[in-house]
Amino acid sequence: MALYVHKYGGTSVGTVERIEAVADKLKKFKDDGHDLVVVLSAMSGETNRLIGLAQQINDQPDPREMDVLVSTGEQVTIALLCMALARRGLSARSYTGAQVRITTDSMHGKARIQEIDTERMRTDLDAGRIVVVAGFQGADAAGNITTLGRGGSDTTGVALAAALKADECQIYTDVDGVYTTDPRVVDNARRLETITFEEMLEMASLGSKVLQIRSVEFAGKYKVPLRVLSSFKDGPGTLITTEENNTVEKPVISGIAFNRDEAKLTIQGVPDVPGVASRILGPISAANIEVDMILQNISEDQKTDFTFSVHRNDYAKAEGILQQIMAELGARSVVGDNRIAKVSIVGVGMRSHAGVASKMFDALAKEGINIQMISTSEIKVSIVMAEKYLELAVRALHSAFDLDASDTVSEA
Repeated sequence: MALYVHKYGGTSVGTVERIEAVADKLKKFKDDGHDLVVVLSAMSGETNRLIGLAQQINDQPDPREMDVLVSTGEQVTIALLCMALARRGLSARSYTGAQVRITTDSMHGKARIQEIDTERMRTDLDAGRIVVVAGFQGADAAGNITTLGRGGSDTTGVALAAALKADECQIYTDVDGVYTTDPRVVDNARRLETITFEEMLEMASLGSKVLQIRSVEFAGKYKVPLRVLSSFKDGPGTLITTEENNTVEKPVISGIAFNRDEAKLTIQGVPDVPGVASRILGPISAANIEVDMILQNISEDQKTDFTFSVHRNDYAKAEGILQQIMAELGARSVVGDNRIAKVSIVGVGMRSHAGVASKMFDALAKEGINIQMISTSEIKVSIVMAEKYLELAVRALHSAFDLDASDTVSEA
C-alpha cells in the first residue's frame, strides 16, 4: 500500500461539517490500507481575522508575536480533525510544526524550511496512526514559532512528502485540478490531466492561484509527485510531474495565466550612460519592491526611457522613489499607469515550435488589443496591456491556441 500526504486548504476545513467530510475521505484511504500524513490550513478567513485583531492593537506588530498569533489557526483544525477521526474508530495524532520538528530559519512571516525530523511521524505511521500536522508553520533553532508566509501550508505538505519519500502529495482545494485558464473567465476552459513542474511553476508565478510558488519549486526539486484535487467532488485531478515522465507529446501551449494586480512606471529622458539601470532599480530594490518586466528604449538624442512593472500595491511607493531620484539622474519626467494587466501563455511545447509569439500577437491584434510590454522565456510569453482588455485577451488566446478543443485534456 502507498504512503500519501494530503493537504487540505482553508475552504476544505472551513466548517465543522467540512472537517467531518475530510474525515470521511481519509477513512476511505485508511480502509484501503494506505498510510496517511495530513496537513491542514486554518479555517477559511481565520488567518485574516487574527491579523485584524493584531492590527487593532498595533498596525505594525512585532513579527515574532505575529507568528505566535497566526499559527494558532491551524491548531484548531488539526485538533478537530483528530476528534472526527477518533469518532470513526481511527487512531490519529495532531502536531504543530514545532512538535513535528519542522526546523526553519528565523525570518518571521516568511521563514524557509531547513530540516524535518521524520522520526516521530514514522513511529506513528508504523503504529497505524494517521499523522495530522499544522501547515504553514515551524520553529527556528531557538524554539521560536515561525510561519512560512501566506499559502505556506502547500509548502509544508510538499516538504513532508519529500522528507518521508511519499508516493504522492495530494493537494485538496476548492477546484478539481489545474485548468487551461480560469474557468470564471473562459467558460470552456479544460482541466489538464497532467502538467510539468516547469509549466506549473510558470503558471503559479504568472498569476495562477491554484498552488503556492514555493511548494511547486520544492516538489520539482525533490521530484515529489504532486496532484491537485477537489475536496468537494471526486475525480482524478491534475498530476504535476516531470516532463520526462510524461510520455504523450505535449501541445504547444498548456495554459494561459494572468494577473490583474500590475502597474508600470517610466522614468523618461535619462542619460544613456553605464550604470543607469542600477541607479534606478537599486533604490527600488532597497525598498523591498519586486520588479517584474523591464523595458529600455534609447532615443536619437542618447536619452533613455526606462520602464518597469511592479505589483499594484507598490505603485505609489515606487513612484515616490523615482520622483526623489529624478533630478539626481537628470531625467525629464516620471509617468505611470496602475491600470494594466499581464497575460502569459505557457507551454514546454514552445521549445520545439516556431511562431508561437507571432501567433499570440496576431490573435491580440485581431481584437484591437495594444501590447505595451513583452517578456519571454523558453516556455512562456508574457505581455502587458490595458486592464480593460484582459478578459477579451484571455478568451482570444484560449481560442487561438485551441485550448478548448476536446483533445487538449488527453494531450496535456
